[in-house]
Amino acid sequence: MRPHFWELPLDALSGEEWEALCDGCGKCCLHKAEDEDSGRIYFTNICCRLLDKDKGCCTRYETRHAYVPDCVRLTPETLDDIPWLPKSCAYRLRNEGRPLPAWHYLVCGDREAVHRAGESVRGWTVDEDESLDWEEHLVEREI
Repeated sequence: MRPHFWELPLDALSGEEWEALCDGCGKCCLHKAEDEDSGRIYFTNICCRLLDKDKGCCTRYETRHAYVPDCVRLTPETLDDIPWLPKSCAYRLRNEGRPLPAWHYLVCGDREAVHRAGESVRGWTVDEDESLDWEEHLVEREI
């Protein structure tokens, strides 16, 4: 990978560089609910069963679509069509021409920084396999 590749336009990244942009926050793996009247998207603290809640990454990333067929496939071409990406998402930030935050591991060199900064799902999610009332699990804070 090239030094500071994350500062390049997204369509200039190799596949390996694209994948390396993920900070491991796990927020994209949270279930979302849409208000049918307003169209507003609300995050829940309910996570996909494939999410490693401690590491913030998918346990079956390469084959996730076999388990979760509607799991989103992020590409430079689809980013504009996914309005619910977390505000801190590296893909979203770079798509908007903004820099990565100081806690992003590509900037600081520390994969744990995302968790210490409180920008990951570590410690506050519940598994989707539990019988849950989604309305009781809506997240009040901005994701």
